[in-house]
Amino acid sequence: MPSLFGTDGVRGVANATLTPEQALSIGRAGACCLMERGAALGEGRPFLVLGRDSRVSGELLASAVTAGCLSVGAHVIDLGILPTPGVAFLTGSLRAIGGVMISASHNPVDDNGIKFFDAAGYKLSRELEEAIEARIRARVDRMPRPTGDGVGRLIDGRRHVRSYADHLLGSIGGEGALSRRDGPVITVVLDAAYGATSGLAADVFRRAGAVVRPINDTPDGLRINVGCGSTNPDAVGRRVVSEKASAGLAFDGDGDRVIAVDETGQVVDGDQIMAVLALDLIARKALPKKTVVATVMSNLGLDVAVRELGGKVRRTAVGDRNVLIEMLQHGAILGGEQSGHIILLRYATTGDGILTGLHLMQVMSRTGARLSELAAKVKKMPQVLINVSAVKKDKLETSEKVATAIERVRESLGHAGRVLVRPSGTEPLVRIMIEGRDARKIETMALELAGVVANELGGEVIREKEA
Repeated sequence: MPSLFGTDGVRGVANATLTPEQALSIGRAGACCLMERGAALGEGRPFLVLGRDSRVSGELLASAVTAGCLSVGAHVIDLGILPTPGVAFLTGSLRAIGGVMISASHNPVDDNGIKFFDAAGYKLSRELEEAIEARIRARVDRMPRPTGDGVGRLIDGRRHVRSYADHLLGSIGGEGALSRRDGPVITVVLDAAYGATSGLAADVFRRAGAVVRPINDTPDGLRINVGCGSTNPDAVGRRVVSEKASAGLAFDGDGDRVIAVDETGQVVDGDQIMAVLALDLIARKALPKKTVVATVMSNLGLDVAVRELGGKVRRTAVGDRNVLIEMLQHGAILGGEQSGHIILLRYATTGDGILTGLHLMQVMSRTGARLSELAAKVKKMPQVLINVSAVKKDKLETSEKVATAIERVRESLGHAGRVLVRPSGTEPLVRIMIEGRDARKIETMALELAGVVANELGGEVIREKEA
């Protein structure tokens, strides 16, 4: 039987493969396990905080998860529509036993998901996820069913959103931090992707002193991520150019990612954002061990840029959980992914798009440099990314033909490039990445390799992008 939890919680098509009945069970088991872990946190009734993005199915699944939590005796503080990092922050600051986020991040409208945070605001360990899953799959439900005053209660927690916004501002020095008299006026276009950052991001950046031009800035559950946001930054680029803005920031549906756009409308991805922040921190002697953590998908240009200032990049497997583990093990404070999921560990326990955007704009304000100038410090190596919609992606590792094709590409690239083939942890896809000096050569290689994968796994080749 396949695991219920993937690389980022439980995901599925809401009310189809992820049903309210499942959500109820997940809420019961999750709250029960977190109550046991949080018994030593203090006196009083244990409680969880819960937030969601704007998806139309959010209320359905949030209600079911909430019912599950209340049924085992835990209170639930409902934060309403709030970015995932906001839920993580408030879990810790309010001293909850855990947090729950209802979201499918950058996925399509029909999808949704459930992920938990522990009492410190970190995503749950594999061990705890397995414990929750074991309770859900148990033949006999041995979890508590209190009655009367023992039943948990639902509490309106929307007033706490202000403290999250204040925290974000405090990370860059408070209100007006981007409006220094000796620095440039920052005009920024913000794309909220009709998701969880709607309204909030614009308010925070205005309080920080930026001139804000918001787009897609209403929580619309039928349009979340549709042709907008971090996976579709073209709209931001066009608006930045037409407004003559300093930069643009495109968030994803739950606000844990951000992709930037410079003043010319060119995309500045997660690798470039990490490089800008890392080089600024190194120059100010504020980056411990001069170390940045990135995944195997990050462009080699990031390594080169950081190395030129005496720093280094530690590589880990794909996924923000892996990035975080590596950061904690090696005392790093900056890490992330090419997709724009950046972790600033001094201020957050998970990726935070608004937080990252604020710090990126602060570098621009402090240095007086344009974003295009800052991003140009990363000389990106040509990179091709192709997806294969694989219906049999679980057979990827056992296919001899795929293994042979991959090895053939590796031999052709030699030491002048990389090839990565991996199943997506959140979507029914196999992702292929080839990096090398000759753009045309690696494109041909990627398409040929994708064809082999598609034939073996029964999927369809989907061209994603070229960098």
